[in-house]
Amino acid sequence: MRKSVLLVGEPMGLFMADSVGDLENVNSFSLSTCGAELNVAIGLKRLEHDVTYLTKLGDDLFGRRIIGSMRDNGISTDEILYSDTHMTGFMFKSKVTTGDPAICYFRRNSAASTLAAKDMETLDFSKFDMIHLTGITPALSASARAASAVLNEKSRKAGCFFSFDPNLRPQLWPSQEEMAACINSIAYRSDLFLPGIKEAALLIGVEAPEKIAAHYISRGTKAVVVKLGTRGAYYARENGASGYVDGFRVERVVDTVGAGDGFAAGVLSALREGQTFSQAVRRGCAVGAIQVMSRGDNDGLPSRAELDAFMAGQKDWRRQSA
Repeated sequence: MRKSVLLVGEPMGLFMADSVGDLENVNSFSLSTCGAELNVAIGLKRLEHDVTYLTKLGDDLFGRRIIGSMRDNGISTDEILYSDTHMTGFMFKSKVTTGDPAICYFRRNSAASTLAAKDMETLDFSKFDMIHLTGITPALSASARAASAVLNEKSRKAGCFFSFDPNLRPQLWPSQEEMAACINSIAYRSDLFLPGIKEAALLIGVEAPEKIAAHYISRGTKAVVVKLGTRGAYYARENGASGYVDGFRVERVVDTVGAGDGFAAGVLSALREGQTFSQAVRRGCAVGAIQVMSRGDNDGLPSRAELDAFMAGQKDWRRQSA
């Protein structure tokens, strides 16, 4: 049986501002879809990997649009669950010329927040060889936290490679202490952990890449990749291998949202293809750089031909086709 990568999380409807300014003063928006795990799923699929998504959606226009987007991108919807009583979450994102865009969420009591342990206990893990989760899912609710813990435990028992990106959303947690305790407990039981410098500072009070990686590896994490933005990344593995990988030059930053998700898709796709760890991190840096040059959360994620051309330094990389 051909196995796929499983993504678990909350996809949402996305309203992108059509003009620069405060969200409350914008008069028109473009509708799209978003969500950290959805971005990774699309990135992996465009790099020709089989992908399945597990979430819970409402029977509403956002849910239907998300299903359509997944199917258009070739992502399996076999594990999608539905709620009769809760709506699909959505969000607004501002348009900016510099810096990070403003975000306004409408996700409280969303359908995805009702994910529960029983939803993971009935999952057939033999279908998957790799699972990717972010810290957004356990932040959604107490039941989603329980679901995340069961997913982590059962994936390890099934021999699935478990990847975890903290993707911190402090505003969704009751307290920073509870956030750190939950995120770290999953990180310590992961095959791959993907924190950024600022995230590690919140989680363990450390900002030096080598010390961040050493902390997690000493507590059971198999491999850590610390994202360093434009400087690239630092990686370390339990076998002692470690090193810095340079980032790629970006012509113009259009939108920083989704860069970390693109990075994850690059790393995971390369590891799944049997590339070395340093090669995988380099591909992650490339996909992350490509993503910040596009407006949408996942619209700019590259095809395999585009990625190869970009990494080779070709100026017309965006015009490449498979």
